[in-house]
Amino acid sequence: MKAMRTTINNKGDDDYFTRLLSYFRTQFHENIVQMVPIRKKVLLLKTDNNTYIVKGYHSNNRLKLQETFSRTLENEGFLKTYQFFNLGWNEPLFFEGTYYGCIEYIQPSKIPFSFQTHRNRLEGLELLAQYHEVTKKFVSRYCRLIPKSQLINKWKDRAELFSENQSFMKYFINEKYLAEMMEWAEWAINGMEQHHSYFVDEPHVILHGDVAHHNFLRDTAGVLHLIDFDLISIGPEQLDYLQYANRILPYLDWSYDRLMNFSQYENFQDSAFLYALGYPADIFREWNRMIREKSYTNPKKMNQIMDLTIGQFYARKKFFQTLMKKVN
Repeated sequence: MKAMRTTINNKGDDDYFTRLLSYFRTQFHENIVQMVPIRKKVLLLKTDNNTYIVKGYHSNNRLKLQETFSRTLENEGFLKTYQFFNLGWNEPLFFEGTYYGCIEYIQPSKIPFSFQTHRNRLEGLELLAQYHEVTKKFVSRYCRLIPKSQLINKWKDRAELFSENQSFMKYFINEKYLAEMMEWAEWAINGMEQHHSYFVDEPHVILHGDVAHHNFLRDTAGVLHLIDFDLISIGPEQLDYLQYANRILPYLDWSYDRLMNFSQYENFQDSAFLYALGYPADIFREWNRMIREKSYTNPKKMNQIMDLTIGQFYARKKFFQTLMKKVN
């Protein structure tokens, strides 16, 4: 038997992975030669002849939903993603409270996808549009399986938590900055509530919900894939485009004109969308996460979040002022 290699962080992880490996060896009909954690409950698993991604879910229903959804995408013609495998198992893989799915491994390009280039930003938008066009066809089949998007309520909750966390953040950030960011959020939420129907009315698609750069994967042949559908919900397509805009704007120097140069945003220059663009979703999300996970002791993460919050502050403020002028 070939040597087994794992990447382990500490003794507790070592014990867990030893047990998990033993379990997988009883389930796979192939000799496992390598198992490497990618992130929490996501592993790269190599056998003598194949490579898989093995991903954990907290319930069998969640796993079955992901399996069914990926199969529906394929059947409806969206092929730029992965598929789940069943390698002869009668029952789902289940280990210590977690259900595991076996996913097709897509060999990534040596150059990771990022939003740093115009080509990538444009190609990501085009792929997202293709995904929406396909999911329009079958969204009605999933109405009882996945939730409807509640973006306004979600962002209200995020802003409220950010406000509560300010007593901690003021040790890192001048309170004037915090107050101004809260003003941006209040302006955005008030405007979104005035145009509430824009964020809930049909036509609907199945929203991806997490259009971060790491969920776009370019393979060795140069084909771009959309992956990781854990946060899918139902709603109008502009909600994914809002999130995508928030992801790419730092690379556009927070330029309204450069964002609107993308054809996908030409139809989104109405007041409702512009109000939503003013909400500092990324700042609130990252600070709330950092405080929840207590990762502020990590210098790298702290530098990243300080650049996001303070390093880009004046460019973002100018962008916000542009939005206010456009709306008024």
